Amino acid sequence: MDFRLTEAQELLVHTARDFFQQYCPTTLVQQLALDQHGFPDALWHQISALGWPGLLIPSALEGSDGSLLDIILLIEEMGRACFPSPYIQSAVVVTSLLLTAGSRVQQERFLPAMARGERIGTLALTEESADIAPEAIAMRGDIGGRLNGSKLFVKDAHVADYLLVVVRGNGGVNLVLVERDQPGVTLLPLEVMSGEKLFEVVLHDVPVREDMLLGPAGKGWECLVPVLQRGALARCAEMVGCAQRILDICVSYAKVREQSGRPIGAFQAIQHHCADVLRHVEGSRYILYKAAWRMHAGLECATDVAMAKAHMSEACLWVARKGHQILGAIGYCEEHPLHLLHKRIQAAGLDFGDAGSHLETVAQAIGLV
Repeated sequence: MDFRLTEAQELLVHTARDFFQQYCPTTLVQQLALDQHGFPDALWHQISALGWPGLLIPSALEGSDGSLLDIILLIEEMGRACFPSPYIQSAVVVTSLLLTAGSRVQQERFLPAMARGERIGTLALTEESADIAPEAIAMRGDIGGRLNGSKLFVKDAHVADYLLVVVRGNGGVNLVLVERDQPGVTLLPLEVMSGEKLFEVVLHDVPVREDMLLGPAGKGWECLVPVLQRGALARCAEMVGCAQRILDICVSYAKVREQSGRPIGAFQAIQHHCADVLRHVEGSRYILYKAAWRMHAGLECATDVAMAKAHMSEACLWVARKGHQILGAIGYCEEHPLHLLHKRIQAAGLDFGDAGSHLETVAQAIGLV
């Protein structure tokens, strides 16, 4: 396991950091958190020109021939900037499902436009319990039948062209691609603190055709599991990026904020706090990179992904809370970026399974359950 970046990866990281510093300042993120649309179309077109939405897609389908490790590095920079976009849902989750479960016809129909950033997809998975386990799925969707019911906490459904709806059908689980604008699809916005745009998607008599199905009928969950793991790692990368930004803010502040005639960074208590923040950030990054490397190498990684998500959901949240303590009053003001990073970490920690559900996976792996 070699954590050294390739020359191409170093270029990707530097390009992303420069891009977000120039085009995604904190003031813009503040504005978009209160905006109904939630992300800048102009920035999406710019990152599309850079090839980022197609990073996982092969060049034969107009993609960039990137890897999961490239995605993790890029999303870490997105987290550092608190960049609001449907990137993880579309460029990671739905793209991965089309690549692994879609037919050649479906891939040629959807992926080139997604690689160009012209089309966006999102996953509609959870229902009333908000659980991501297969037994929590109640909505039925057999081939030839119709979809009726609601999906909750669907991210960026208002800008998605396609909804990948997970339903029970044909003796198992089906993955059904639904066009957002077709009759019978209604979006109801949900109020959240994080600034992310979540929706209840209400489906009424939406027909299920065979050409809308991803993967074999009734075998959708087997296709979905590794993609959910990718989604979990992507949100882990976002949390690490947010935590790194908080560390940078805290260290910079400790150097200039004076108390009793000297910078607060000269006090041992603040030094220890900053050291603990660094420990959590670097430890989280190591666990993330290890899990991503194992997935990229095709090794068994379910436990590693679960450990990463469980650890980062707690460690990065600890970093955010400690950041508020170090910064004091200014850290609680809306003009300061800390609350945006804190809320993003909180939201990412709940997405694709919270810490408790992933700890259950770890407990089973080591024989405690």
